[in-house]
Amino acid sequence: MPLEDDVFDLQTHLLHGVIHTNGFGHLICVNGLEGGSRYLCGRETVDLWDRICTSLGARMVTVEDSCKKRSLDLRLLYGVAYGHSWFGRWGYKFCRGSYGVTKNDYENAIELLGSLELDQIEIDFGEHKQCKRIKQVFRYYREMSEGHLKTLKDLLRFILIIKSHAPQKNKLHAAPAPPSLSTDSPHKKLSNRSFMKKSDAVENEKSQGYRSYSTVAANLGSRWPVRRLEYAAGVIVEALKEMKARKQSGMTRQDVRDTARLHIGDTGLLDYVLKSMNNVTVGNVLVQRYVDPLTRILHYTIQELGECSEVVEQKKDPVIEAVPLRVVSESKAGGNVHGDHLLLLYTNVLLNYPSSESVRAAVQVVLDSKHFIKEWPLWDSDDKMFQFVCRINPSLIDMRTEQITELPPGELVTVSLQATVFDLKQAIEETFRDTYCILTNFVVSEIDELKEDEDSDLLFGKLESCSALTVRGYGIDLESDLKFQGGCDTWMVKCVCRARDDDGERMISCDVCEVWQHTRCCGIDDSDTLPPLYVCSSCCDEFADQQKRVLLPKYEFPNPDQMLMIGAADDYFGEDEGCLGMIMFPSDSFASEQYIL
Repeated sequence: MPLEDDVFDLQTHLLHGVIHTNGFGHLICVNGLEGGSRYLCGRETVDLWDRICTSLGARMVTVEDSCKKRSLDLRLLYGVAYGHSWFGRWGYKFCRGSYGVTKNDYENAIELLGSLELDQIEIDFGEHKQCKRIKQVFRYYREMSEGHLKTLKDLLRFILIIKSHAPQKNKLHAAPAPPSLSTDSPHKKLSNRSFMKKSDAVENEKSQGYRSYSTVAANLGSRWPVRRLEYAAGVIVEALKEMKARKQSGMTRQDVRDTARLHIGDTGLLDYVLKSMNNVTVGNVLVQRYVDPLTRILHYTIQELGECSEVVEQKKDPVIEAVPLRVVSESKAGGNVHGDHLLLLYTNVLLNYPSSESVRAAVQVVLDSKHFIKEWPLWDSDDKMFQFVCRINPSLIDMRTEQITELPPGELVTVSLQATVFDLKQAIEETFRDTYCILTNFVVSEIDELKEDEDSDLLFGKLESCSALTVRGYGIDLESDLKFQGGCDTWMVKCVCRARDDDGERMISCDVCEVWQHTRCCGIDDSDTLPPLYVCSSCCDEFADQQKRVLLPKYEFPNPDQMLMIGAADDYFGEDEGCLGMIMFPSDSFASEQYIL
């Protein structure tokens, strides 16, 4: 049943995708809610789609990445931070770009933007009105990361990691508070603070974002008794305390594990407890963990709760002073503030970098790269079947036609181990007939890899499973309107951006040569209506050349410095009223150097 035109706009549907019988598919759209969902977020939706594709044996799946978060294009934000789009976490890679963008262009643009040094950015923004705010953000996250942030890639990745781990309500921060993006005087400080007693803090553990490990252990339902889990947690805390007393720093997961093994030999127990220890209290100690944005190594830290916990009262647009661990409001140091910082950097550094055409060009290249693809490897998991990747010989298809830019990937054909060459030919015919409209009557006459074999010969011992085969045959309907995947329209695309095929972007056709070009490349904004008559620059130049040739003088005169003008006279030129005079060039042969006007 065909879908309705507005089906993709229905917010009652979370995901739309299609997988063809040959294993190729498309993730069409993912409908998300601004601010996220309580039940299923976008990441979990794509996780579900990825598992569906794997279960159905998908081979290649494409997606057009137009995801945005608060007006931020995620393919640009994640591209600079991680070197791939948001869909890259599921293995989607560059497929093709719009406006003539190639894979090499995309990779170079990502490398250029990610390697921008923060110190150089501060210099380049020295005269910019947002310079002060940008420096505040740089300083804040550098202090939080202990100075490990050097490039824009490091900074954006660190912010995204911090933002993804920030609880939605009040939470603990073991770093300076974020800088205010207000333009008020920097001398304003928070002066009014309230304090909670330790007992009050314990009673409000749930609202503060952390829980007692005893409560966590009781709800884990593990094979180890709760007292055993609590003992292991105590050993881990003692190891962290010892390290903090020596170096005033946390420990990597491996270091914590190695130290705890001196007291507990059960490594499985240690791994289980370490996995569950995050934002939990053991006695009067809070245990937290984080991932180093540069090394991607998990670290554990502790903080003693003490006699009181400091709580910051909200004030209007203050510049918050840097203080140690504290519980702060979401409006000041939560995910919203990290999102504001991302928006500031995205808008100013990425989209409006001052006096740098290379940065702006790189940003445009990344934004023009929307199409990504994931390919699943071909596994020979069934020992009782042969699998082959079969392609039609290119000579059977008219490759001179400009609409064919490359042959489609091979089709997967499966036969039994007892199959003959004839059985394989029949299986190939059925597969191609079911897949392509122009191959409805296709008949396989020969397989290049089995030229010397008879149809009755067994395949076993002649071919290895998962081999690539090239087939020849007849019955291909090359005149069919369904020959091309883009449709039966015979478009000719030749744009100044090097595009030679329809890439999904807005185009306009020249009314003289009928060649299609991007409206953006022709100076027509997407918001502008198309002109009723359009002539491309090539046709205009050709027309101008023709006009120049028409207007050229019929004769090529000698050097004007040596020319003489003789006025018209009846006695010299006769009675021709149309004669204006004569131009003469003195020479030995007078007759050969005179021109009558």
